[in-house]
Amino acid sequence: MEEAMNPGAGRARYSSEAAAAPLPSVPTETPSPSALKAAKLLFRIENVPFCRWHTKTRVVMGTATFLDAFDALSLAFVLPVLVGLWHLSPGQVGLLIAAGYIGQVIGALLFGWLGEKWGRVPAVSTAVAVMSVMSIACAFAGSVQMLFLLRFLQGIGVGGEVPVAATYINEMSQSKGRGRFFVLYELIFPLGLMAAAQVGAFVVPHYGWELLFLVGGIPGLLVLVFMTRLPESPRWLASKGRWEDADRVISSLEAATPHRQIDVNREKEKVQSRELRLAAGLKSTKKAGWKELFSPLYRPRTLIVWVLWASSYFVANGINNWLPTLYKTVYHLPLQDALRLASMTNVLSVCAVFACAMWVDKVGRRRWATGSFIVAGVLLLALVANGAHSVWAVALFASAAYAVMGTTTVLLYLYTPEIYPTRMRAIGTGLATSWLRAASAAAPAMVGMMLTAQGVASVFLMFAGATVVGLFASIKMIETTDKALEEISP
Repeated sequence: MEEAMNPGAGRARYSSEAAAAPLPSVPTETPSPSALKAAKLLFRIENVPFCRWHTKTRVVMGTATFLDAFDALSLAFVLPVLVGLWHLSPGQVGLLIAAGYIGQVIGALLFGWLGEKWGRVPAVSTAVAVMSVMSIACAFAGSVQMLFLLRFLQGIGVGGEVPVAATYINEMSQSKGRGRFFVLYELIFPLGLMAAAQVGAFVVPHYGWELLFLVGGIPGLLVLVFMTRLPESPRWLASKGRWEDADRVISSLEAATPHRQIDVNREKEKVQSRELRLAAGLKSTKKAGWKELFSPLYRPRTLIVWVLWASSYFVANGINNWLPTLYKTVYHLPLQDALRLASMTNVLSVCAVFACAMWVDKVGRRRWATGSFIVAGVLLLALVANGAHSVWAVALFASAAYAVMGTTTVLLYLYTPEIYPTRMRAIGTGLATSWLRAASAAAPAMVGMMLTAQGVASVFLMFAGATVVGLFASIKMIETTDKALEEISP
């Protein structure tokens, strides 16, 4: 954690480390002039350690992601009130939860495409604007039909913000320690979920459900002021041939980091060798297109990551969105007790994601994801064996399963941008995250149907089955730890 939290850590060694990182063999063919230009810029990014410049971008973008998570979960802590107020059936509850995720499917696809066309910063800023305005509008919904529509529209912004923001942060990172740097950034998402849970548990019983939507919406409009001033991703600029703009951003990054003097003659050969290797894998002038996601190289990656997104979020969001209502309607806890107990689930998740941030670079992406599917599946099967009769058993096993599965949902925001090149990183990530939205829409609706027909134990058996699907996909992941993005994805 030293380098992530202390900008000065590692400055005395970063140049030689970057040059000495493991790489493929030196290419025999001479790269194109544009590829060499891009490689020189990318080498400079890789050769600068984490510093205050990175921290600033991470804080601003992270605040938007925090509010994204807050808005995504806010409905779960409003529903126990609306069930009684609007006399909602389990089926209606499931559909209302699903409305936001249906919008998120559209948002992930739309803003993923806009992220490639407009740039990362304009796309994510627009998504935050939509998300925040619609959150405020939700506070004035007077019926289930109106709330369904507004949550759908809000979902378009919510679904677009996170994948483009994740792409942006990933592109601003260097290969060494990228996992820790990025997952510490993504820790803001479970913190946003935790905040929604804690604020919801207090605000809804005392001040009404409407205020929770206002708390999630108004700060987003303030964040926009700072977000629009963020520098564009230099990797995206280089991929568009905007060399001067990319150079300007990288120069500001280098200026924010005191450099030590190095032996130029000693390092020159290593630097040139690394630049040539990076250049060999670059196709910076190639036009981005979604069809390349299904090319022979990227098709296996695409299909596997889609299964990972769908299975992990089917479990995580299915559990997290329904627990407050289950505590209130199935286990008959008082409203305040139900909300407080549900809020503890997200506290546990924050602890699990922090552990992931500390260990993911040592354990590796594939082994971490595989382990989380196994552990979450075992916990859910233990709950099924118990019959899910006790509210405390549900609170323990379901919450622990959600927390463990939550580490993989965060890990996928790190892994997915890594497996695609810059020219299609945003659209690839956006399309992959659309599967999380589809799964997150399907899970609540299926829970509502199964509760009525089969009982609560069948719900957790269904979630356990989804972990088995995710387990088989995780075994097929490629390992990306400590590799430059351009080396993983030519």
